[in-house]
Amino acid sequence: MRAPRWLDEREQEAWRGLIALQAQLNARLRRSLQRNDGFSDATYAVLVHLSESAGGRLRAFELGEALQWEKSRLSHHLRRLERRGLVERVGCETDRRGAFVVLTAEGRRAIEAAAPGHIDEVRRSFFDALRPEQVDALSEICAAVLLNLARLDATAAGSSTPRPADGLPDDGLPDDGLPDDGLADDGLADAGQGQGGTRNS
Repeated sequence: MRAPRWLDEREQEAWRGLIALQAQLNARLRRSLQRNDGFSDATYAVLVHLSESAGGRLRAFELGEALQWEKSRLSHHLRRLERRGLVERVGCETDRRGAFVVLTAEGRRAIEAAAPGHIDEVRRSFFDALRPEQVDALSEICAAVLLNLARLDATAAGSSTPRPADGLPDDGLPDDGLPDDGLADDGLADAGQGQGGTRNS
């Protein structure tokens, strides 16, 4: 058994700082979205991905991969958004087992109304504290870690990874009892997204 590769003091300080930053920033952005727009960071993330896709639609499996959500979580949350009229699911003409998740006109109005205030909160909470060179360094760090994660995933999965089924049928599981938008996202809300399907960069 390989001996643990413990973090040294410098690495531990950086790692704990990242965890604290993520927790506090998530909480602040979540409160802001709920207070100003009445929905969660999970809903914001879904609407942003759809608003930036061609035709305001994505295959269900593509949306799940982009959000890094399990199929059951995505299916349950999409049902909530369908009840609110923000998205709809339609069949795929070329794949009877597949489904598209489509942004409705009401969903587009919702994301266009929410994006300016959300981006302002992101800027005040995060970017206003950084110098330009720090933003560049952060971009490099994110790119390096994401590339490393992709390599690790590829190694674990082997040469081929089967694509998940994307039909997202109603699986009969009960809703989890949360309010329609009570399901919070696991990571930072898609803070870099701009209004109505454009990136505010």
